[in-house]
Amino acid sequence: MKRNAPGQRGLLQKLILAPYSVWAALFIVVPLGFVAYYAFTDSNFNFTLDNITRFFTATSTVTEGEVTREVHTYLLIFVRSLKLAVISTFICLLMGYPMAYIMSRASSRTQKILVTLIMIPMWMNFLIRTYAWMTILQDTGIFNGLLGLVGLGPVHIIGTESAVVIGMVYDYFPYMILPIYSIMAKMDVKLIEAAKDLGCNSLGVLRRVIWPLSLPGVISGIIMVLIPSISTFYISQKLGNGKFYLIGDAIEGQYVANNLHFAAAIAFILMVILLVCMAFMQRYANKKAVVA
Repeated sequence: MKRNAPGQRGLLQKLILAPYSVWAALFIVVPLGFVAYYAFTDSNFNFTLDNITRFFTATSTVTEGEVTREVHTYLLIFVRSLKLAVISTFICLLMGYPMAYIMSRASSRTQKILVTLIMIPMWMNFLIRTYAWMTILQDTGIFNGLLGLVGLGPVHIIGTESAVVIGMVYDYFPYMILPIYSIMAKMDVKLIEAAKDLGCNSLGVLRRVIWPLSLPGVISGIIMVLIPSISTFYISQKLGNGKFYLIGDAIEGQYVANNLHFAAAIAFILMVILLVCMAFMQRYANKKAVVA
């Protein structure tokens, strides 16, 4: 059997990757280019930095009791969005990491069943899932109905930050658990056994073996949960009753008001911030991998 020469293999690989490269250029690079173009132009498409500076300098008046003060409008919205996104991501990681480990150590048949159960909610429309949580969390909903059966009073959840966090965790939880599970499932069990033979207790095995090896999956999971959480708008509108204006709501509001250039500027700034955070996280993961 003849083997392809190195040059032929390289050409073959390029041909195989060509459809994806075209797809990435058309639906990723080009749209991002348009976002950047709109962000740095005005309504007449002349170059300007006003859209960018407006994000950092725009203020509004807030009254708290008898105190009235000026706050940075969009910076405050971004901080609130980041706070809820970080809380949601942390909860997903806290629940997803042990579940991913349990799944990875289960039998092949059990793994398939558990992965299917995790994927089933994702087969439903995002809007339907959010409306379902509205029915569950409202004051006369299923959750408070169950509390009433055991003699506990109704708890007001809908329209609070807690409801928004619950919606984020539910909708984005699979994006945390699946990357971690995919890494742990490929982990060599002999490394864990060797660590135990060398005197490591369960905590030591977790800290010295399992955690460093699973870190790429953790980083991927954090990115896949944090990014949609920080930019979401529908969850905050429905589960938060529109009381919590997040950065996704700000972008949507400017788009609806036909302020496309400022909407693009907000999206561009958010994209840059997230890319910088991703770069730092990846650098941290690489350093931990080298140390391990």
